Amino acid sequence: MSKSKLYKERLASVDRQKAYPLDEALQILKDMPECKFDETVELACRLGVDPRQSDQVVRGVLTLPQGTGKSVRVAVVASGEAAEAAKAAGADEVGFEELIDRVKEGWLEFDVLIATPAAMQSLRPLGRVLGPRGLMPNPKAGTLTDDTAVAVKEAKAGRVEYRTDRGGCVHVVIGKRSFTAEALKENAEAVVQALQHAKPDATKGAYFASVTVCSTMSPGIRIDPRSVIGA
Repeated sequence: MSKSKLYKERLASVDRQKAYPLDEALQILKDMPECKFDETVELACRLGVDPRQSDQVVRGVLTLPQGTGKSVRVAVVASGEAAEAAKAAGADEVGFEELIDRVKEGWLEFDVLIATPAAMQSLRPLGRVLGPRGLMPNPKAGTLTDDTAVAVKEAKAGRVEYRTDRGGCVHVVIGKRSFTAEALKENAEAVVQALQHAKPDATKGAYFASVTVCSTMSPGIRIDPRSVIGA
């Protein structure tokens, strides 16, 4: 598959055999030729785990200190005080049966769906629609809760979920290319710290097998894990 001129120019600025310190890798990314849009920046970590073993699946949620740079639309399925709290916290859509009916009819114009435990019985039939899209409320992700105000504020502030894929890799958005290198660094360090905290007890050998950063239209830039975890 042929590569674009922009990609080739960016590729020339990277030594693919080298693992850079985090600061240097982010600066290389920032110095690459500009694209026509504000690209998303992603951190990819290949972990020394066997995701086929249930006790080695790494999964969690964190709020990035500098946010994601993305405007997040939040819908909340709740009633009573929980619904009022969600509205006050800035939720874009709040409702109960009427909101569930809209989703049943195909409306999915939201990035995060939060629900109270009392609403789950009504939401479960939508699992086949919401589940594959990662939108089903889940207590581990902080989206199934009675404290709707906190959940809405965290979602708006830049909360991201992470989970190992079949290859033991975790991909997490850490911001936009328009962010300063320092802001991207702060978010990247927060992700690595969260992954370190979630390290399964059954893990053997090196936990961070590789760490890479890239933007939407850039090649991956390898990062020396020691520059992020201090080991």
